[in-house]
Amino acid sequence: MRNSLRENVCEHSLETAVIAHALAVIGNCMLDKDYDAEHIAMLALYHDCTEIITGDMPTPVKYYNADIKDAYKEIEETAARNLLDRLPDDMVSEYEKYLLPKDDVSVMKLVKAADKISALIKCIEEEKTGNREFNHAKESTYKAIKNLGCDEADIFCKKFVPEYEKTLDELN
Repeated sequence: MRNSLRENVCEHSLETAVIAHALAVIGNCMLDKDYDAEHIAMLALYHDCTEIITGDMPTPVKYYNADIKDAYKEIEETAARNLLDRLPDDMVSEYEKYLLPKDDVSVMKLVKAADKISALIKCIEEEKTGNREFNHAKESTYKAIKNLGCDEADIFCKKFVPEYEKTLDELN
């Protein structure tokens, strides 16, 4: 979609990592979980790293049907292996855990939720500039977050997302 505010993968990845860390902290402090918040932040930091090779594919295309989704996952894995192949052998295991994560579903759900929340924040920022192209995307992204069934994301959205809607003058 047409953007009023430019965003690059570096900015998005950093924001996603900060949000993922916050989700893990919410889980630990409010939901009696035992997440490794720093590890989850690192997973999020590297979550789109393969786009260096593949480029970014719009979510509606990526998840259009099971065949496209499976093919894209295979492309992402090939790209991750390509990146790992470029590293010295003694460094591969340190980056493999982020580029080809084998973490449990609850951990990866936090990363996915953080990615979606970052997209939601992008929609809010675009709306604040008057860009109406993001109105529908904002609603569908918010629904996608709710559909994840991630309590940490629900708490984040309730407590923190409304602050992104405010102007600087409205913040206390």
